Amino acid sequence: MSGQLTTSQLQQKAETIREDIVRMLEAAGSGHSAGPLGLADIFTALYFNIMNFDPQNPDWEDRDIFFLSNGHTIPVQYAAMAEAGFFDKEELLTLRKFGSRLQGHPERERLPGLENTSGPLGSGLSQAAGYAYAMQYMDNIVHRWVYVVMGDGELDEGNIWEAAMFAGKNKLSHIIAFIDRNNIQIDGNTEDVMPLEDLKGKWESFGWHVIEIDGNNIESVIDAASMGRAITNRPTVIIAHTVPGKGVDFMEYDYHWHGVAPNSEQAKDALHKLRTLNGKITHEGMGV
Repeated sequence: MSGQLTTSQLQQKAETIREDIVRMLEAAGSGHSAGPLGLADIFTALYFNIMNFDPQNPDWEDRDIFFLSNGHTIPVQYAAMAEAGFFDKEELLTLRKFGSRLQGHPERERLPGLENTSGPLGSGLSQAAGYAYAMQYMDNIVHRWVYVVMGDGELDEGNIWEAAMFAGKNKLSHIIAFIDRNNIQIDGNTEDVMPLEDLKGKWESFGWHVIEIDGNNIESVIDAASMGRAITNRPTVIIAHTVPGKGVDFMEYDYHWHGVAPNSEQAKDALHKLRTLNGKITHEGMGV
């Protein structure tokens, strides 16, 4: 995929992905709402502008590699992959069902296009660092990148910082990491559970190039990734400030929605809010 869509088209993709997330979670009856909805803009930018891949040839040797570290947010990746053509969108409604390829946390061998298995938090950056380290010895490294998405609550895990040290020491400039800085985790607000700030200063001290952005602004996500690819002497981390539950006002900023799926009435309300931009669009012909 490459940058062929306009900003308006990308924004529409993000809204479609959000609607699919709500439908998936309602059908599953369990799962995580806030993180996936907040990440929809980042995943839209990744799958429809930033990353190089071929849905018809998921193992294409020149593809970029994507690792999802906070695996509980997988509905947003499934929705983006289906939208990109990796599999039929009807399969999204099998999320978390017995025998489904779409497990509640990604399983690499279940679904072509998934590069890693994640469930236990904290492992994704190590996986990315290991892959990027090996890439240094490949002939086709010049035009390939390793992308990874982490949650901010996940930064409580020590494994993240071991990987950060390793990547910094080895100047793994082909890593571009995103931190979903939505300020919530399952037990509450991150700064109450385990304060993370000064987050920018921490990553800089580990030898990383740090960019801070509005993670719900698709153009900012694309620009930050482009800047990251221009850095040749260190890995890049993008601290992406996002709104958890983005687009659904009764979910936004509420950590209680971290690990809860909407019931049928809540899903109906959520879809209405997404389609009307929380009531800003009232045209009668919309069919909402």
